[in-house]
Amino acid sequence: MNNERTLSIIKPDGIKKKIIGNIISCFEINNFSIVAAKMKHLSTSEAKLFYSMHKEKKFFLELINFISSMPILILVLQSKNVIQKHRELIGSTNYIDASYGTIRRTYASSLIKNIIHGSDSVHNAKKEINFFFTDNEIF
Repeated sequence: MNNERTLSIIKPDGIKKKIIGNIISCFEINNFSIVAAKMKHLSTSEAKLFYSMHKEKKFFLELINFISSMPILILVLQSKNVIQKHRELIGSTNYIDASYGTIRRTYASSLIKNIIHGSDSVHNAKKEINFFFTDNEIF
């Protein structure tokens, strides 16, 4: 597959632990280009809208409270097969199930506080990128 884009969010726990640089280094070592970046403090309503696919799940309110608790760093990454490569690099959503050496296995502390979000498909990547960025904010 040619160059594709994915959304990556360093969540509040990643900001609080001061590991932004470590995560960005992982991206650069893996030849991901950062084509957009912004720091944002999501409102509760923005968080609910972004994570609406989880609204029926029991962890929804905990996730919303967590993701809107402090700023996040939102990135658009670009590379050949970036969605699959990014998912492999960040590891399983449940950090306990993630492979050793992945971002989540290394830094996460719970299922909700799992350091990072990554798009899981081309369709969702486009949708998620458009949620946070306009075309003229991506380089």
